[in-house]
Amino acid sequence: SINGFFMESFMDEMAHAAGADPIEFRQALCRDEFLPAWEVLNAVKEMSGWTDEKPEGVGRGVAMCYSFGTPVAVVVEVRMQDDAIRVTRAWMAADPGVALAPDNIEAQLTGGLAMGLSAAIGEEITFAEGAVQQRNFPDYEPLRITQMPQVRVRILETQEHIGGIGEPGTPPAAPALANAIFDLTGERYRTLPLKHHVDFYV
Repeated sequence: SINGFFMESFMDEMAHAAGADPIEFRQALCRDEFLPAWEVLNAVKEMSGWTDEKPEGVGRGVAMCYSFGTPVAVVVEVRMQDDAIRVTRAWMAADPGVALAPDNIEAQLTGGLAMGLSAAIGEEITFAEGAVQQRNFPDYEPLRITQMPQVRVRILETQEHIGGIGEPGTPPAAPALANAIFDLTGERYRTLPLKHHVDFYV
């Protein structure tokens, strides 16, 4: 999953350096190489109203990762609330080829996003005097329910094979969030967890 953060954060930096729209920049690179990737990007572009004018104080970021044979694109939306960043909405599109159980796929993707956002925002393992400081779950805090965004999922079926769905929702979460924070604040953060750089709404 960490490779998704590296690659899709840098992809976003290249798009901005080129003066290009972040989704269209990715689509131009993948349309002829792997059409399902283009399709999931197009789906989140449509679902999120990406080309519409954003309200003031709102940032949006995108990421697309291919893992376990399944392309997944995510758009994350953030806004400032009580002097902290709140993750408000997320849109996901995945193409597992054949959707054998659509309700389960939606649940898996949403759970994968929650896991990815948890790691991006606050989860970490630290050491002191040669020992791990996080001894159990109370010391390793995942995303709180008040921090979970509203999520919409779209499932595509253009691939000829059946891809995985249990984990592909996780890798694009962190870069989409970091890219959204850049869109909101103009600050680019390249290390996780992001709680060391910004305050998050709890």
